[in-house]
Formats: sequence, structure tokens, C-alpha cells
Amino acid sequence: MNIRTRSRGGPAEAARDPELFEEFYRRHVDAVTRFLARRVDDPHTVADLTAEVFLAVIDSGHTYRPGLGSERGWLYGVARNIASAERRRAARESVLSDRIAGRRLLESDDIARLEEKLAAENEGRRALTALAGLPEGERAVMELIVADQLTLREAAAALGIRQVTARVRLHRARTALRVATAPPAPPEVPETVNRTVSLRSES
Repeated sequence: MNIRTRSRGGPAEAARDPELFEEFYRRHVDAVTRFLARRVDDPHTVADLTAEVFLAVIDSGHTYRPGLGSERGWLYGVARNIASAERRRAARESVLSDRIAGRRLLESDDIARLEEKLAAENEGRRALTALAGLPEGERAVMELIVADQLTLREAAAALGIRQVTARVRLHRARTALRVATAPPAPPEVPETVNRTVSLRSES
């Protein structure tokens, strides 16, 4: 008797098959949650955005191209767009109660697990804060490569840009960060002060 075995499906297959979708979800949910925890410091929001990322797979799984990068890199591109949309939405809201209205309540165990992930990503959030002064395009490349550990190729695919463009932006971002984090030069001592010190030492 021939037994049909189901191979591991990518985003396009997962979007069409509930069983493959569950497998795809389990394979990537931890990485997506960590990605969002580096950008959001509220466990409820992390949970909601994680769910949105995988719901988006159903609509956009067909756009994934294996030749452009890994599944994880593609998912990070989806997650980044969703996190950016959430930041814009939150910025437009002036009342906190509007932000939490209708939000799914989490069990205490769920909150505890997400808080652990948030704590684990403190360093990643600090790194992203350090990048905040860069132009948007350069910051995006640095975020994906430095904080999220994507390759240059995967970062370019996640952002929908050419690799050469990503390489140029990465170079500019690193240069800007080196300048911004360089220790300040010691203040110059006026020549008159130097001359006075010299005369005193001679006398």
C-alpha cells in the first residue's frame, strides 16, 4: 500500500492547505514573535500583531519567491509592514482606552511567556533605538541585518529593493553610526593658555 507523505510547505502551499498552514505557523511563530518583541513593548500588541502576520500569509503567500530569500526573511518583511502600520495607527490615537478597546484578553500564562520574550529582546530594542536617527531606508536595512540577523540578500528581498541598493544603504548607515558613536575629541586648549602654562613651568 502506498502511503502519501506530505512535504513541508512554503507560504503559498500553507495559504491553501490548513494542515500545512499549521505546520508553517509552528515552524516560524517563535521567530516572528521575537521579531515583533524587538519593536513593541506590550505583550497584547505582540500577540495581536503575530496573529496578523500569519493571517497575512493567507492573502500574500503566493508572492513568496524562494530564489529571493528564506521564508523567515519574507515573513520579516510582512511583519515589518504590519508593525509599521500599527505604529502609524497608534500615533493617530489620542486616548489609551481607544487603543485597547476590543482587544483579545490574554491568559496570565500567555502574558508571562510574552513578557519573557520582551525581556529577552531588551538588547534588540536598545539597538533599534540607537538606529532611530538614521534615514528610514538606511535604518530599515540595518534593523533587518543587525537586529534581526538577516543576510543582505534576505534584507533586500524583505524590503523589496535590489541587493546593490541594500548594500549602499548599509554602508551609509554604518558610516553614520560610526560618526555618531565616536568618542568626542578633547577640547582644544587656546594657545594663550598653552603659553602661560609653559612660562610657569619654566619659572
